[in-house]
Amino acid sequence: MRERIPVVVQRNSRGRRVAARGLWVGAELVVTLGFVLLLLVVHQLWWTNRQARAGAEHQVRALQREWGEERGGAVGGDPGGGSSEQGGPGRSDGSGGRSAGGGTARSAPRWDQAYAVIRIPRLGLVAPVAQGVSKSGVLDKGYVGHYPRTAQPGQAGNFALAGHRNTHGEPFRYINRLRRGDRIAVETRDAVYTYAVGRTLARTSARDSGVIAAVPRSNVKPYTGYGRAGSYVTLTTCTPEFTSRYRLVVWGELLDVRSR
Repeated sequence: MRERIPVVVQRNSRGRRVAARGLWVGAELVVTLGFVLLLLVVHQLWWTNRQARAGAEHQVRALQREWGEERGGAVGGDPGGGSSEQGGPGRSDGSGGRSAGGGTARSAPRWDQAYAVIRIPRLGLVAPVAQGVSKSGVLDKGYVGHYPRTAQPGQAGNFALAGHRNTHGEPFRYINRLRRGDRIAVETRDAVYTYAVGRTLARTSARDSGVIAAVPRSNVKPYTGYGRAGSYVTLTTCTPEFTSRYRLVVWGELLDVRSR
C-alpha cells in the first residue's frame, strides 16, 4: 500500500508581521490624534475662558482704580473734569456734546481701549467694555465690544455691544436667560447708566444690521424691535451655542442715570 506523506502549508509569517505592525501604527496614530483633539478642546473650552476672565477682571479693577484716583484728585483740579484723553462717554461720532446724564461728553475712546464696565446682576456678569468688536483686540480678551458708530452709554440712540457666547471668557453666554425688567448697568468714569431689558430676538441673521440701528428694529423680522427714538442698549452674541451662524439679541431702554 502506498504511503501518503502529509503536506503542511505554512502561511506567510512575514506578511502577518507587516499587517500587525501596520495595525499597531494605525492605532497609535488614532490615539495620538484623539489626544491632540482633546487638548484642543480643553484649550478652547477651559484655558481660553480662564485666561480671558482673569484678564477681564484685572482690567475692571484697573478702571475702577483709575476712576477712584481721578475723583480723589479732582478737588482744585480742572473744573472741566480732567483730560479727555482717556475714553469716557462721548458722542458716537467722536465730537463733543451733552450726554443723557447732563454732563459734557468726552471724546470717543481709542480703538480697542477698555473704558466702561458692564454689570448684569441676574447673570452675575461683570466685564470691561472696549471700543470696537475686533476678535484679537477685544472679544478674545473676554471684553464686551462696543460697535463703532453707535451711541455711547446714556446717549440718545443705541449703545450696541457684542460679546462671545462660548470660549474666551464667554461674557454673553447666558444672555438668553434675561427677562423683561432685568437690569443692565454700564459704569463709566462719569456716571452709572442703568437700562431695563425690554425685548429679545432669539435668532436673526448675522447681517441683520437693523438690530444695532439708532432705533433698533430687525430687518429680517420687521415687527421685532422698536419704532420710536430713545436711549437703548443692545447685546448681541452668536447662536446656537458653539456656532456663529445666527445672532441672539437683547434690547434694553435707559431707566436711570447716576452721576459719580
